[in-house]
Amino acid sequence: MENIILTGDRPTGRLHLGHYVGSLRRRVELQNSGEYDKIFIMIADAQALTDNFDNPDKIRDNIIEVALDYLSAGLDPNKVNLFIQSAVPELTELTFYYMNLVTVSRLERNPTVKAEMQLRNFETSIPAGFFTYPVSQTSDITAFKATVVPVGEDQLPMLEQAREIVRKFNATYGEVLVEPKAMIPENSVCSRLPGTDGKAKMSKSLGNCIYLSDTPEEIKQKVMNMYTDPNHIKITDPGRIEGNTVFTYLDAFAKDSDFEKFCPDYKNLEEMKEHYKKGGLGDVKVKKFLLSVLLQELAPIRERRHEFEKDIPAVYEILKKGTMAARAVAAETLNEVRNAMRINYFDDEELIKSQQDKFNK
Repeated sequence: MENIILTGDRPTGRLHLGHYVGSLRRRVELQNSGEYDKIFIMIADAQALTDNFDNPDKIRDNIIEVALDYLSAGLDPNKVNLFIQSAVPELTELTFYYMNLVTVSRLERNPTVKAEMQLRNFETSIPAGFFTYPVSQTSDITAFKATVVPVGEDQLPMLEQAREIVRKFNATYGEVLVEPKAMIPENSVCSRLPGTDGKAKMSKSLGNCIYLSDTPEEIKQKVMNMYTDPNHIKITDPGRIEGNTVFTYLDAFAKDSDFEKFCPDYKNLEEMKEHYKKGGLGDVKVKKFLLSVLLQELAPIRERRHEFEKDIPAVYEILKKGTMAARAVAAETLNEVRNAMRINYFDDEELIKSQQDKFNK
C-alpha cells in the first residue's frame, strides 16, 4: 500500500504563523523527507463556503492568497499535488453516498462540530453543508486513499468520524476504502499558536495574527505590542512564562543558534526563561530577540512570495494542473465505490446480459 498524505486549508484569508507552525512548516519537511509516495494539499473552498455561502468573493479572492502562501513557504508543485476542492466534483458525489453511512445524532455528538457551531453562533440555524462537514472531509480523505492525515488534537474527533464511515462502508460493500491515521504535531506548542494578544486562537477579525506576507515593519509593530505577563511591570519583577505569548512564540521558533547570533547573553531558551522568572530581564529585550528570530524565519518566505507574485497566471496554471491530476485520482476511487455499491449500471455487462436473459424467457 502506498503512503499517502491528504491535508489542506480553508481559503478564508492569508495564512499566518499559526498555520505555518501548525502545518505548513511540517508539510515542507514531509515533502522533502522522501517517505511519502504522494502528498495531496487541498485548498478547501467548498468547505469554506459552508459558513461563507453569502460571501463567495471572500473565498474567490483568497484562493490565490493561500496558493502564494503555500508556494512561498516552500511547497514544491513537483513534489506535492496542489488542488482546488470545488474543481473535483467527484468529492461531492462521494459525500452524497457517505451520508447514508452516518446518523444525524452521531454528527451532533461530534465535539469539533459542536465547538465550531458555537463559535459561529449556529445553534439555532445550522447550514446543512456545515453540519455535514465531517462527511465531506471523509470524502476528501478517502478519494485519494490517504493513509496519513496531519491534524491538531482538536481535529481528532473529525478524523475518528471519517474512520467510522470508512469501516461502515467496507463492512457493507467490501474492502475499498483506506482507513486513515492521524499525524499529530510533534511540538505541542505548534498545535495551536495563540494570537499576539494572548487569546487562544489567531483570528483575522481580532487583528491578532502575524501573516506570512507581513512586511518587516508590520511584524515589528505586532511583536512589540505582544501580550506578556501583566504583572511584570518593572524589569526587576519576577515574570511568568505560562501564558506569556512572547515565550510561547519563542518555544515554536527559537533555536540555540539564534541566541549565539542575536542574544549571546544566553546559551538557549531555558536560560532566558530562568532569568525572566527570577527577575532582571525586561519584556522589550525578549521581544526584540523574538523579532530577530521571526524576521530571519520569514525573510526567505517573503522573498519567494514576491517572485511568485510577478506571474500570477503561472500560479493558477500550477493549481489547474494539480487539480486535473487530483481529479483523475478521485475518479478512480469513485469508480471503485460505484462498483462496490453496484450502481455501475452501464459498465456491468453481466447485469445487462442477465436482464436481457430475464426478458427473453
